[in-house]
Amino acid sequence: MAFPKNFTELIGVRLPIIQAPMAGSSDAELVIAVSESGGLGSLPCAMLNAAKVRSAYRHIRQRTTQPVNLNFFCHRVPLVDHERERRWRELLASYYTELGIDPSAPLALPNRKPFDEAMCDVVSELKPAVVSFHFGLPSKQLLDRVRAAGPRIISSATTVEEARWLEGEGCDAIISQGLEAGGHRGMFLAKDVACQVGTIALTPQIVDAVKVPVIAAGGIADARGIVAAFALGASAIQIGTAYLRCPESRTSAVHRRALEHAREDQTAVTNVITGRPARGIITRLIQELGPVNPLAPEFPRAADAMAALRAKAEQQGSGDFSPLWVRS
Repeated sequence: MAFPKNFTELIGVRLPIIQAPMAGSSDAELVIAVSESGGLGSLPCAMLNAAKVRSAYRHIRQRTTQPVNLNFFCHRVPLVDHERERRWRELLASYYTELGIDPSAPLALPNRKPFDEAMCDVVSELKPAVVSFHFGLPSKQLLDRVRAAGPRIISSATTVEEARWLEGEGCDAIISQGLEAGGHRGMFLAKDVACQVGTIALTPQIVDAVKVPVIAAGGIADARGIVAAFALGASAIQIGTAYLRCPESRTSAVHRRALEHAREDQTAVTNVITGRPARGIITRLIQELGPVNPLAPEFPRAADAMAALRAKAEQQGSGDFSPLWVRS
């Protein structure tokens, strides 16, 4: 298959395919497999601390010399709204009772920190080929430090306005994230997910609006989708869901079973899992409290109260409270 060479030459990979950085479902083993196969493997760092990023990257480097991507979140840490969080816990109380969990027990908080000085130190030390961001970009000070370390910089746009902004801030390539994409929407200027469009509509508009390579993402899982993306002007493709059932992925047993039976009309964009719009398989929680609930605390705090429910339900083989991210 003939394809544009501007992205592969920019990054130094053989194939114009990026493995989406799926936090919680992928780690070093999938990165190694993708990079060794000629694509760009991506290590999701949003739920790791600095020591774990260093360890994972060194493990990757023992197994492949090919380019890899380190991916980070750039969300703003929300102010704590105690009243909203109290009402959210009340909304979840019946689920705690059903699963025999003490709702007053201390919360086991997942680590979802935005990119900071500590992670910037890691990038400066490791000097990966690519650093990508989700939810915009870090502060100018941090971004300048990243750029000084030498990697190509990529981020996601869900609108043409976001793509123009990213190019203006110096991104080397831009991911066009259509509404079909699984996982969190990368929106950072846009506010209303209901106004967002799909990959086929978004990608050519971003291609026309910027001069850097554009990476199509959302609903692409086979050669037909890849050919279509190239026809729309994309220089590369980012794929996530298709990797979830690979033996190298860390996809949970509950998630794998759900993937076996999910239909195209069984996904939704929801905020009840983490507090931020994300596409996943419709679970009991999404059916009963969502897909969008105004009481869900801001990302990532909605997930804090969900952690105990998810853990207990998954022990029983249930994905009722799990983030079963998947494309439409």
